[in-house]
Amino acid sequence: MFADWKNDVSHVKKSFGALGQKYPKMLQAYGALNTAAAENNVLDVKTRELIALAVAVTTRCESCIGVHAAEAVKAGATEEEVAAALATAIALNAGAAYTYSLRALEAFNEQK
Repeated sequence: MFADWKNDVSHVKKSFGALGQKYPKMLQAYGALNTAAAENNVLDVKTRELIALAVAVTTRCESCIGVHAAEAVKAGATEEEVAAALATAIALNAGAAYTYSLRALEAFNEQK
């Protein structure tokens, strides 16, 4: 776990920028994904950041957690909204574990 989320976010952004300077096409492609995701403003920034934070938890990306937590703060998310988004991530992970458990049991039973 990171002891200092603000410094981690700063480090990630600096590192990301340095990598983007060295490989600009990669950074442009990544930026295009983010631009496409925000296209037409169907979801507001706060909602997108809450979703991003929940997805970051489900994908276990600590740097993503830090960056999107900071962006959620900037977008005006409340702790209650963040907790609700995280509860959704927790529920989804539990659901995924449940359905993969069913698959594991099927695999086990087919091996008999």
